[in-house]
Amino acid sequence: MIIFETVSKQFGPEQFALQEVSFEVPAGELTLVTGPSGSGKTTIMRLLTREYTPTEGELFLDDLAIHNVKKSQVHKLRRKIGVVFQDYRLLPELNVWENIALPLSIVGQRQAEIENRVTDLLRLVKLTDKAMLFPRQLSGGEAQRISIARALAVGPQVIFADEPTGNLDPEASLNIAKLLKKIQELGTTVILATHDTNVLDHFSKERLLRLENGKLVADSAKKSMARKPAKPAEKPPEDEDEPAEVETEQEADTLEQPQKAGFISRMFGFGKKKPSETDDSDESEEQADPEEKPTKSDQKEPKKTKQKSQKD
Repeated sequence: MIIFETVSKQFGPEQFALQEVSFEVPAGELTLVTGPSGSGKTTIMRLLTREYTPTEGELFLDDLAIHNVKKSQVHKLRRKIGVVFQDYRLLPELNVWENIALPLSIVGQRQAEIENRVTDLLRLVKLTDKAMLFPRQLSGGEAQRISIARALAVGPQVIFADEPTGNLDPEASLNIAKLLKKIQELGTTVILATHDTNVLDHFSKERLLRLENGKLVADSAKKSMARKPAKPAEKPPEDEDEPAEVETEQEADTLEQPQKAGFISRMFGFGKKKPSETDDSDESEEQADPEEKPTKSDQKEPKKTKQKSQKD
């Protein structure tokens, strides 16, 4: 779950990018954020990824206080939040396959795992035939689908799509909207910031947050908009001023804990053994001694032992 509690971001006197914004996004929900340019949509994304820190208020991803994450731990936070940009941000010197594989290489995945994951992601975005092309050889819609695949590479809990259809024609925009909906249905939290009327019409039944001049003026979920008094955000300790040992075990566990089961883990079997990788030792033992079959009493014995251990 994502929680914003009376969050403000101020850049100067009377210059608020966000002003006392409060909302919650449950895990696995698709939420749209809309408003005119400069209303604060991108600021929400930059606060979530800790590119910005709030001037006041608090924000959380599950039990993790994002506003208190230290600079040395930001890279772990960003593995939990994938970002899709309006201008794609693909590396022009890398082909499609390499662009998707790059985040996996950075986190140290094995080559076999990278190949399987990239293949699955290309199937998800329906661009398996474009794997060896370079970004300049793709249409805008194709480039954005590759950008989405790359954002999903390490299995984030959240996808924040920041105006992902801003450079696309209406048909390509709807295809991107449908892809993001599919990703949400498969278990990933999706926040879609847009003022594209075609996309808003397509998602007319989904939850919508409306921003104006940095303030949350409407929430279609009609949940309580009561706000707690804003309090100044605590400044996280500077890494260079304190030793690494000062970090509490609770903070480390929160950042290091495995990602929740979303579509990546369920669709791609992340962390599970494949049938080809199962242990063949038992099978080889049976082949070596085929006449020796366990009796009924032998089969029941482990169950009794387990029950006895439970009682103990």
